Amino acid sequence: MPLKIAIIGRPNVGKSTIFNRLTGTKEALVHDKPGLTRDRKEGKANISDLNFTIIDTAGLEKADKGSLEQLMMEQTSKAIDEADIIMFTIDGRDGVTPLDHDFAKMVRKKNKPTIMLVNKSENERKSPGIIESYKLGFGSPVALSAEHGIGFGDLYDAITETVEKYKLEEKATEDEDKKPDLMLAIFGRPNVGKSTLFNAILHDNRSIVSDVAGTTRDSIYVDFYHNGTLIKLVDTAGIRKKHRSGDFLEELSVNDSQKSLKYANVVALVIDAKQGIDKMDLKLADEILYEGKALVFVMNKWDSLSNEEREVANFNLESLMSYSLAQAKTCPVVRCSALKEHRVMDILDSVVKVYGDWNTKISTSKLNDWLKAATEETPPPTSKTGKRVKLKYMTQISTRPPFFKIFTTSNLAGFPSSYVNYLRNSMRKAFNIKGTPIRISIKKTGNPYADDADKKDEEEISV
Repeated sequence: MPLKIAIIGRPNVGKSTIFNRLTGTKEALVHDKPGLTRDRKEGKANISDLNFTIIDTAGLEKADKGSLEQLMMEQTSKAIDEADIIMFTIDGRDGVTPLDHDFAKMVRKKNKPTIMLVNKSENERKSPGIIESYKLGFGSPVALSAEHGIGFGDLYDAITETVEKYKLEEKATEDEDKKPDLMLAIFGRPNVGKSTLFNAILHDNRSIVSDVAGTTRDSIYVDFYHNGTLIKLVDTAGIRKKHRSGDFLEELSVNDSQKSLKYANVVALVIDAKQGIDKMDLKLADEILYEGKALVFVMNKWDSLSNEEREVANFNLESLMSYSLAQAKTCPVVRCSALKEHRVMDILDSVVKVYGDWNTKISTSKLNDWLKAATEETPPPTSKTGKRVKLKYMTQISTRPPFFKIFTTSNLAGFPSSYVNYLRNSMRKAFNIKGTPIRISIKKTGNPYADDADKKDEEEISV
C-alpha cells in the first residue's frame, strides 16, 4: 500500500488547509469555525517527487461518551492506527495549549513515527509555538504556513528522514494507479441513512453516523471492489431546502455535494421509507437526471415498515414517478435496511447495471430499424403547416448519457414533446435501457442543393 500520513491536532490549527495544499485540491472544507472536519478524509498527496496518501482528521477534543465528539475521536484514532507517519500539528500563533499536551500523550501511546508541525508560522520570530513545541517530545519542529505555501521543503526533508529512520517502504500494488471504473455518489436529504449505507457497503465504520442531522459535512471518497468492478464511493452532506439553509457551513457542504454530483457517474438517491418520498426527493432526482447521471432509488429503513405501510409507500413512489418524473420511471428501486446491511449488495448490482445503460452504444442500422417500426406503429403528428412530420433517419451522438439525433426535412413548428417522450419510452423498451436519462434531438435540415438562404432554414428541438 502507498505510504500513509495522518494530520492530527486540535481544532482549527489548519489541518484541512495543509491537506488541500498537499493534495493540490480544495476537497477539504476550510473555515475559521472550529470542528468543521468530522470524518477522516484521504487524498493522494505529493511534495516534489515524494508521493503518499494523506489523511485529514477531525480536531481532537475531550468528549463525553456517546457524543458526536467521541465519534469524531474514534475516526481520528482509526486514522492514527492506519497511518505509517503522524504529523502532529499545533497553531504557531497560539503556542502549546493544555489540549495539545493531552493529545500529544495519546499520540505517543500509539508509538508511531511522528513529525511535529507548527502551522501558521509565516513569521518564525513571532511564532511562540516553534520553541514551545519541543515540550511535546516529538523532536525538532517543522515550521510552515499552509495558507502561504511556506515550509514545505522542510516538510519534504522531515518525511524522507522519517521514512529512512524507521525503514518505512511504499509497497507497490497492482491497483495503485488504476482509475475507478465508475464513481457512485450517495445523495439524499439529511438523516435518511446515507452514512449508514456508506459504512454498510464498505463493511466498516468509515463515516460518522449520528442522529444529529447534518453530521456529514465533507464529501468522503473511498475506492472498493464489487464483483471485479472498481468503484469510487462518495458519501455526501444532506441537501436541505434553500430557504432553511442559513448556515454558512451548511452552504459549503451543499456546494461540496454538488461538486460530487458533477463528477459522479451513478447516484444512489436515499429516501427514508418511513417518511416517504416528498417534493425535495423529487427535486433532487430531477436535478440528478438533468445533470445526465444514472440513478438508483434506495428506499432505506424498509424493515421498519408494516406490510400495509409498504403497500402505501410503493403506491406513492410509483404514482409520483409516473406523473411527476417521467424520466425516472425505469430507474431501479431497491428496498433495503442499511443498518442491518439487508439487500445492500442489490444496490451495487443495480448501480453496475445502470452504469452499463449509461454507456449504451447502439449502431446506426439498429436505430433506424427501430425508428421505422416506432413511427409505423405510432406515426408522428402534423406540424402547424398541417403536414405530417417525416422522421428520415437517426444516429447516436454520444454516450454517458445516451444522446440521439433524428433528422427530418419537415417543418417542426409546434411539434409536441409528448411524441419525443413516446420515442424515448419505446427506445427504452426496445433496447432495455433503464436508470439513465435518454436525450433526443430532432433537427430539420435544409436542402443541401438549395441556395444559402434555404440552407439557413434549419431548426432543432431537444427534449
